[in-house]
Amino acid sequence: MRNDMIYMDNNATTRTDPRVVEAMLPWFTEKYGNAHSRNHAFGWEAEEAVEAARASVARAIGADPREIIFTSGATESNNLAVKGVAEFFVDRGDHFITSAIEHKCVSDSMKSLERSGRKVTFLGVDREGRIDLAALETAITDKTVLVSIMAANNEIGTVQDLAAIGKICKARGVLFHTDAAQMVGKQPIDVEAMGIDLLSLSAHKIYGPKGVGALYIRRSKPRVRLVAQMDGGGQERGLRSGTLNVTGIVGLGRALDIAMEEMETERVRMRALRDRFLSRIRANLDHIHVNGSMEHRIEGNLNISFAYVEGESLLMSLKEVAVSSGSACTSATLEPSHVLRAIGVGEELAHTSIRFGIGRFNTESEIDRVVDMLTEKVNRLREMSPLYEMVKEGVDLQTVKWNPH
Repeated sequence: MRNDMIYMDNNATTRTDPRVVEAMLPWFTEKYGNAHSRNHAFGWEAEEAVEAARASVARAIGADPREIIFTSGATESNNLAVKGVAEFFVDRGDHFITSAIEHKCVSDSMKSLERSGRKVTFLGVDREGRIDLAALETAITDKTVLVSIMAANNEIGTVQDLAAIGKICKARGVLFHTDAAQMVGKQPIDVEAMGIDLLSLSAHKIYGPKGVGALYIRRSKPRVRLVAQMDGGGQERGLRSGTLNVTGIVGLGRALDIAMEEMETERVRMRALRDRFLSRIRANLDHIHVNGSMEHRIEGNLNISFAYVEGESLLMSLKEVAVSSGSACTSATLEPSHVLRAIGVGEELAHTSIRFGIGRFNTESEIDRVVDMLTEKVNRLREMSPLYEMVKEGVDLQTVKWNPH
């Protein structure tokens, strides 16, 4: 890997914080017990570490440690939440509600329910990427079992009004699940105050290791029940069988402890870096569009469309910068992002969008270097664009009648 590369794809994944690595290292070689080996000190020590991490996760979201189970990440947590609830509450109803901008692991889980005969409502969003609370209320029926709305969007960074959604769900006796992978550790989240019944999170979005996450499952008022999606040794209260990833779980706990300790200073720093980036880009380039809400947004995210520039060409020209044109799980496709389509971005503009994920290890000088590179590359690509030339000359492209020949 080139040392001069700038990493700005922190919504896809984050570098593991050295403090997290330090906490994990002993659990690879010196403390290698199975947390379910209850007959000797190696196992007891591992179990103790797992329970300490469980307490850290619970603290971060205002939960009880007994309400936390460990998984391999948010994708598994989301699948377990959606499908586990659907199977357990099969007699209560067959209707589920989600949004049009969810991560694929939620939307595809919902489509899986549709294939099994359930009904799913995919709520639209406004131009900022927020759901209409009145539309949510209207969509709930006496057959609705679960509402699953993500806390913060992975592409455009938009944050939903979780407390308002939770209040609606509570009033109607419906369970509320949120995919909070992009929000936990970055902005305050409280499952009690927000009326959240199930919450998914992942370590690698908050400077922890890949391959470990957690699912919060409310124990009372109401007690949430799930059907396990994996059979085995009955670990994690029978809901997630398999030998626990003690090393990863220790890393998750440490990552969350750091995130909670430093959240407020991090938020201020991230916002300053993001605003510096955006103000300098706006000063240097015209015809740029920020996708998503600037008011309701996680601090480290900027999704920008650069009109009259082909997004893939721009990405290819930014060899020194790690960024993405969509969510990591779907960026292999040439289809425009379903999130950008949902907020009303036209296909042409959607293809010009780039997501910049600013993180803990980015610096002001890196921000300035990326802006300078972007300015140069966008201007060079626009010089080759006849459309941009026409716009500069005052031509309204909407009124142009193109000759198909």
